[in-house]
Amino acid sequence: MQEKPNNRFKVITNPNPPARRDPSAEMPISEMPLNQIVQGDCIVNMNALPSESVDLVFADPPYNLQLGGDLSRPDNSHVAGVTEEWDQYDTMDAYDLFTQEWMSAARRILKPNGAIWVMGSYHNIFRCGTVLQDQQFWILNDIIWRKTNPMPNFRGTRFTNAHETLIWASKSEDAKPTFHYDAMKMLNEGVQMRSDWTLPICTGRERLKKGDGKKAHPTQKPESLLHRVILASTNPGDVIVDPFFGTGTTGAVAKKLGRNYIGFEREEEYMIHASRRIASIEEGATVAVTKSKRSEPKVPFGNLVERGLVKIGTMVFSKNGILSATVRADGSLESGKQSGSIHKLGALLTNAPSCNGWTFWHLQGPKGLQPIDTIRAAVRAEMAEAAQA
Repeated sequence: MQEKPNNRFKVITNPNPPARRDPSAEMPISEMPLNQIVQGDCIVNMNALPSESVDLVFADPPYNLQLGGDLSRPDNSHVAGVTEEWDQYDTMDAYDLFTQEWMSAARRILKPNGAIWVMGSYHNIFRCGTVLQDQQFWILNDIIWRKTNPMPNFRGTRFTNAHETLIWASKSEDAKPTFHYDAMKMLNEGVQMRSDWTLPICTGRERLKKGDGKKAHPTQKPESLLHRVILASTNPGDVIVDPFFGTGTTGAVAKKLGRNYIGFEREEEYMIHASRRIASIEEGATVAVTKSKRSEPKVPFGNLVERGLVKIGTMVFSKNGILSATVRADGSLESGKQSGSIHKLGALLTNAPSCNGWTFWHLQGPKGLQPIDTIRAAVRAEMAEAAQA
């Protein structure tokens, strides 16, 4: 990953936000502060980036918890809640305006096929979702992060708040954001990953501490959560912007996975912790993931027929050998009085709403029945080899 300092941004220098820049006077993409933590207001700094230059925005904004008074455990020991000034807004209107401004800045820098993740609690996530839709983002999923070890409700006045919500959205309805479906399935032991993720909160050795032993940041997120987000929705070398960088979980995971990050943060103390944390990480040597078949080049069954890889008149069979069909010259199949594509005929013969003909139909070979998909795989490998030549 590129590590190039940029003089147009302040990196751990001045806690005061710089003057608002004119978005029309954008820097060249080559001068973007990749793999840097930039100090100052995220709205101003995002507006200084080139339009449509970023692949992903991950935002963990202030939740506006509006906590009142101290919180104690049953043994009267103090509970460290979120009482920092950056999480406090005078009115809901003020919070909504702030949300509109940072989301607008994020939208401007996203590439047409870019995406955004926004996470929050019941205090703010519904307001964030409204603004996302008002700004024409297209919601793809809402993810429930169910905490295995949530903080109890010490006052006993409500249910234990054991989850947070993440909204994943593309820049438009027609966009084609990155999604590594098969990699997520592999991460979940071969089972399709659901929209409810059960992960622990950040504790133990992962939790950053100050010199006095207290938490460096009240809402540090676990790396396991960001690992899923970044692995699912970016590619190696992509640029990820985190407007609320905190102690750098996004940057830490991005570095491990071979992605570029740009972090914006106002609090110098958080920046120092994040810088030390990220500097101690070695970039992952192998960041490839299981490829999705949807991303592979399309190879129609008719292409196998016209190339002679599947001969006209060849019999194909279902896996159990009970159903059979004959290959026709145009790549369709015929079975009795019924005919159609490899997918359509498979569905007709099994009275199913759909059928993946590539895995349903098999050819007789020296080692028994083999799915016709094995021939398509060989053709795709040949195409990939030719592309690299």
